[in-house]
Amino acid sequence: MYSIKAHAKVNIYLKITGHRDGYHTLQSRFMRVKNLYDTIEFIPCECSKFTIEGCEDIELESNTIYKAYELLNSYVDSTKVEDFFKNHKVVVDKKIPKQAGLGGGSSDGAAFMRLVNEVCKLNISTDELATLASKIGADLPFFIYNYSSANVSGFGEIVEPFEEELLDIELYTPKNIVCDTTEVYKTFKKYLLQHISLTTFFGWNRLDSQTILSLIVDPIALNDLYPAAMVAYPQIEELKKDGWFFSGSGSTFFRVKPSS
Repeated sequence: MYSIKAHAKVNIYLKITGHRDGYHTLQSRFMRVKNLYDTIEFIPCECSKFTIEGCEDIELESNTIYKAYELLNSYVDSTKVEDFFKNHKVVVDKKIPKQAGLGGGSSDGAAFMRLVNEVCKLNISTDELATLASKIGADLPFFIYNYSSANVSGFGEIVEPFEEELLDIELYTPKNIVCDTTEVYKTFKKYLLQHISLTTFFGWNRLDSQTILSLIVDPIALNDLYPAAMVAYPQIEELKKDGWFFSGSGSTFFRVKPSS
């Protein structure tokens, strides 16, 4: 049996920098959440087709792990990947809430690619794997590099490690609200894109995350997608609490755990 952890992330800040070729560009600080992760295992099993257990509420073709399998299988000039999964099934122990701004699906897909690369001895470099993973989703390169903290920019493909201590993050994910990332970005483009100001966050990428959260206490100033999420999902506005910030396209709020 082979196993790997797929950690959640939060966006300490997330600023949209433009819109190009149908996609938004961004500048953000991603930080791993150390105590929240899915576990992905490859378990021996005679399988007539690629098999995933633990994600039954997601259609196979929409599953990021399946997309990663298809991508690797077509990319590798051999049958190594296909043959391996004739004799192993994928079992996912899901702990990261879905559509919560924590990158669960992207983390799962990236962790799957990293583990397949290792167990099938594909010898794909990390940079090459990250470039490949970006075809599936913008958050995957961060998880491919497996940094604890990083500045992420462009379409998500530019990932620069940031040396700092992981913060002790507390999360609150409302059970009755799930945010569709596509819908939140559409809302941002429709109502807010024309108002972006690139100078407002100049130099944030050089500050550590604790300093950013201490200096910029307004969660709307930190995350451009927060007001878009409130327009798309008005019930989010009722959940605002002092000292809590908004991750990604939502719906999770986070804060640094208060000192005891």
